[in-house]
Amino acid sequence: MKQLFLYILIFSVAFAQAQPSFKWPEGKQAAISLSFDDARESQVLIGTNLLDQFGVKATFYVVPSSVKNQLAGWKNAVKNGHEIGNHSLTHPCTGNFGWSRKNALEDKTLEIMNYELTECNKQIKELLQVDSKVFAYPCGQKYVGSGVDTKSYVPLVATLFQSGRGWMDEAPNDPMYCNFSQLTCIEMDGKTFDQLLPLINDAKKNGQWLVFGGHEINTDGNQTTRVETLRKLMEYVKDPTHGIWIEPVGTVSNYVKAQRGLSN
Repeated sequence: MKQLFLYILIFSVAFAQAQPSFKWPEGKQAAISLSFDDARESQVLIGTNLLDQFGVKATFYVVPSSVKNQLAGWKNAVKNGHEIGNHSLTHPCTGNFGWSRKNALEDKTLEIMNYELTECNKQIKELLQVDSKVFAYPCGQKYVGSGVDTKSYVPLVATLFQSGRGWMDEAPNDPMYCNFSQLTCIEMDGKTFDQLLPLINDAKKNGQWLVFGGHEINTDGNQTTRVETLRKLMEYVKDPTHGIWIEPVGTVSNYVKAQRGLSN
């Protein structure tokens, strides 16, 4: 029995030592990316000004029709180095949401989704003169069709983009393992900084990459990342003693891929 226990102990130690430790830039302990969906007006009326005060660059996954509502603000966001991602042309989600019933994923095909994504990229290019290389699944949902005809459009996203981001996931991304076409995302809407801090501490402990996601940026409200939360979060990550590397999704994706010897 003692010999078995000793064998298990030796094997566990050897296995742990064999696991590669991921190295973040400048000895940082973890990475964070801030991302926001839909091109809500508050993102450029309130959010980008706050982000710029701290020199933090975020990823904004946009729907072109919404960009047009604050075109000057979005052009300024691009000028200041924020990343513009693709969030589809019409934001289709499951018909289980009444507001999406006439634009339901259950009624879509892979051909339709290919048009949704490529046309979105085309319009983003026309509006903002940028090429979108990152994508976020509307509502975090990754399937079209229904029943036996259900199909994943993850492979399509993997073909068109460097990364695809989910929504309301449960864990950060492990840089040594994460699937770039299904990056996890933790919601920050409606949360205080104290609610986010344990997630950050766990990510630091495990050398992980946290992608936070939000919608509106304001003092309060539905689907809103609170200004106070965002300010405290940026104050925390910009303190070098906390060991956080904060960059847009595309920047971190490219770095992790390079470390793993993967092509972009």
